[in-house]
Amino acid sequence: MGGMDPTSIAAAMVGAQASQTQMAVAAKMLRMNADQAASVVQLLDSAQKNIASLVGPGIGQNLDITA
Repeated sequence: MGGMDPTSIAAAMVGAQASQTQMAVAAKMLRMNADQAASVVQLLDSAQKNIASLVGPGIGQNLDITA
């Protein structure tokens, strides 16, 4: 009973290495997407704070729109 032939072993190793590279690329893309999402959240938070500071508290609360 012999083991696997060298060609099969080499093909398996190449396949494993390609799979490892794909996983690394996928992980990098996930990190980039997470970083972008965090940047969007920061941008929205800053915009909300800027609007609140421009308008001030209580502005527009007692607006009479019955006409």
